[in-house]
Amino acid sequence: MAAVICRPNTGYVIALTTLLCSVIVRADDVNLRLTLRDTATGDLVPGRITVEQRPGGPHVYHFVQSLDPEGTAIAYDVTRGPESFEKHTTVSAHPFGAKVPPGLYVVYYEHGPEWRGNKAQVWVKEGEVTEQELTTSRWIDMNERGWYSGDTHVHRTVKDLPNVMRAEDLNVALPLSYWIRDAYSPPLLEDKTYDESANLITVDPQRVIWPMNTEYELFRLNGQRHTQGAVFVLNHKERLTLPAPPVAPIAAEAQRQGALLDLDKHSWPWSMMLVPVMDVDLFELANNHIWRTGFFFKQWTQEMRPESWNIETDADGFTEWGWIDFGFKSYYALLNCGFKMRPTAGTANGVHPVPLGYGRVYVECPDGFSYDKWMQGLDAGRSFVTTGPMLFTTVNDQPPGSTITVNGQTSVRVAGSVESIHAVTQIEIIKNGRVVEVIVPPHNHDDTEIHRSTFSVDLPVDSTSWVAVRCFAPQEIDQRTKRTFAHSSPVHIEMSGKPLRPRKIETEYFIKRMQDEIARNRDFLRPDELAEYECALDIYTRLDAMAVE
Repeated sequence: MAAVICRPNTGYVIALTTLLCSVIVRADDVNLRLTLRDTATGDLVPGRITVEQRPGGPHVYHFVQSLDPEGTAIAYDVTRGPESFEKHTTVSAHPFGAKVPPGLYVVYYEHGPEWRGNKAQVWVKEGEVTEQELTTSRWIDMNERGWYSGDTHVHRTVKDLPNVMRAEDLNVALPLSYWIRDAYSPPLLEDKTYDESANLITVDPQRVIWPMNTEYELFRLNGQRHTQGAVFVLNHKERLTLPAPPVAPIAAEAQRQGALLDLDKHSWPWSMMLVPVMDVDLFELANNHIWRTGFFFKQWTQEMRPESWNIETDADGFTEWGWIDFGFKSYYALLNCGFKMRPTAGTANGVHPVPLGYGRVYVECPDGFSYDKWMQGLDAGRSFVTTGPMLFTTVNDQPPGSTITVNGQTSVRVAGSVESIHAVTQIEIIKNGRVVEVIVPPHNHDDTEIHRSTFSVDLPVDSTSWVAVRCFAPQEIDQRTKRTFAHSSPVHIEMSGKPLRPRKIETEYFIKRMQDEIARNRDFLRPDELAEYECALDIYTRLDAMAVE
């Protein structure tokens, strides 16, 4: 395959190429031959490979091919900007290689967040074949502990996903096989490789694909550009034919089919209407604007940023932490309003420059893995979201997603541990949207690469509340420090006669969002469609009457 030269200001480019058995190259056609091996077992393993040439000028990237007739290799080439691009190949557990010019190369290789990633310098000399064995090993085995990973926002084809899931060590993928961008039109089949007669696709005993998922992402209304936003219907059993708007009938149909509604992103124009009107189930705490490369969407939906929430910005707009914090605070505000959404994670791999499962949700399946058990655990909130660290929490020995009933003022024990291949700088206990405890863990580790921290905090509770835990572990990626994080699903504490109350700055923000959307949509939507915004405004107004400062 031809090399790709990455220069600044390359713009918006997507190129996905599938390299399957029919285009396997012969070993004598390449001068760079590589393998990726597990040091513990000696077995070849799949992985994500980036080959970067270091000529002293613009970076040049090469894509590898499988050298085995049984192997697969899929190149991924997506660029959003000079610091926001992804150029790699996911390979199966077979030898792979490329025909490259002589020179110095850096080969980056990873096999998902539970494995040690690394890089190797490789010299390729004129007229010679260079062979190198790359090695990796597990630093944690989440499946062995009963936790299984998933990505609920996927834009890869069913044909490609087995290769990519194995390479990224992902257990569950929910590709959005159906997608619609025009109001009043039914969803269309986006993935032409998907046989609609198939539901659950078993890649291997611990890896599955459920392809019957739909994205409503509305940009046009009656032929005009008029953005509403996106919402996903996950795990439906029959093809959806309902158009949007309105959205309430879609929610009813999703419920009838046992599907879950995923908010996607919090700052779409219609997002805060969807939550009360559709009774949305999932909130993407790690959403598809969070990549391992440079943060790109600095100006996107800046107009939705609430001034009173102290969201970090710079001269260009959102910082990456500002965007993440905006998502966290939006989720907390919705929880405070009584909307018990469960957290999830999605990358939009296939559209954005980010690997599949870079942000992923781990769901605990204590009785063993199956797709149905995983979805039940996701719906129950028995989960945490991560872009790096592994977070294990309990409240009064109850797992995330639990509801604890208390009779009066009391305290609860928030306990758990964090494990990370990068040092965790702080662990934070969140109660009703506020950081109430900050723990700076000692850097205890079994070796130089695995950091383990435990925590136990007695937290006073004097009303109905929710409690969650988050942690941060800075990571150096491509000469940038990324603020990787993990965030648990909340535990809800119910106290009779002492209701949970939102804060005024939260309800006032939601009210303003609905008022602005009613004004923006008044000349575009029909009365029954506009009524959904008015219904949401009424709900937030009633919540505002009980809000506290």
